Amino acid sequence: MSYWLGVDLGNARVGLAKSDPELTFAHPIGNVQVWGDDYFHVLDDVLDVIEDERITHVVVGHPLQLDGTEGKSAKKARRWARALERRLDEDGIAATVELLDERLTTVDAHRQLREAGLKTRDHRPSIDQQSAVVLLQEALDRNARERTDTAVMEV
Repeated sequence: MSYWLGVDLGNARVGLAKSDPELTFAHPIGNVQVWGDDYFHVLDDVLDVIEDERITHVVVGHPLQLDGTEGKSAKKARRWARALERRLDEDGIAATVELLDERLTTVDAHRQLREAGLKTRDHRPSIDQQSAVVLLQEALDRNARERTDTAVMEV
């Protein structure tokens, strides 16, 4: 069985989401607390999740600016993803890492939480993991489309 992990690098929390084994649906699995805007310290926690949950692919949110360029946060996310790749390699963990444009995922996550009946003031503890769900679901949907396109081309 194979599972994917979505990672949203928030300012106070790193949100995590996990796929089902069929790589169809994403669901939240929690947050990791970040202390002082330095989410490099959560690498060990994320590595533990990858090992414990049998993750084979990690999707890290890449917060590009609206014009598609990399700002400070996107560069930091790229460095974090590279650090994760190095640690996976050092630890002999067979998981791949990809960066995925996360523009507007937080907006979508807030909308979904409102639609679920959660008041806006109550979003803070859930927003990072819900953003990870939105991000991971986008990657899973893209993967499903690519598999369908490949299957059609092979016929």
